[in-house]
Amino acid sequence: MIANKSTANKSTANKNSQNKSESYTDYFISPLGLIECKATNKGLAHVIFCGDQTSEIKPNHITEICKQQLAQYFNGELSQFNVPLDPKGTEFQKSVWQCLSTIPFGETASYLDIAKMVNKPKGSQAVGGANGRNPISIIVPCHRVVGSNGSLTGYAGGIERKLWLLNHEGIELKPSKENAALDLKSVIKSRQSKTQFLT
Repeated sequence: MIANKSTANKSTANKNSQNKSESYTDYFISPLGLIECKATNKGLAHVIFCGDQTSEIKPNHITEICKQQLAQYFNGELSQFNVPLDPKGTEFQKSVWQCLSTIPFGETASYLDIAKMVNKPKGSQAVGGANGRNPISIIVPCHRVVGSNGSLTGYAGGIERKLWLLNHEGIELKPSKENAALDLKSVIKSRQSKTQFLT
């Protein structure tokens, strides 16, 4: 009986070890600062502006695809990503992130638009919260979400980066003193906010 229990425990431990997704990390140098690409064996877990906070580099085939496609995006050669994704979040957050992925390159949507897409027409604030916690920047294009009046509103990576990304995609915003005063240099070495929940 003791031997059988020991064997069962080892079997359970091995199964738990197999179920636990291994993590892989690599970095991409972009015009907006250093980007951390973290993946599991299934897909990208997060893509964030990490500032100067880095960890050990351990790439896999998914981080390699991510870096290749980011390079193509920033060179103006790619408008739609197809790298596999594996973000962690609540069901509501994932539903919002799925909607973000349907916003075409060069176009924008409002928080109200996204709220209607997830069947919560009065949930713009909740959508804003989920949008702000999107762990896969650029590829899941939360930068394409703007206020109903066309204003930039917020962006975890800094609205300076958001404005750059929108301009890069050919999206024209109404001229404003606020936008004109934005300086990319002020955020290029900063880590984006709301990343403390990432693993």
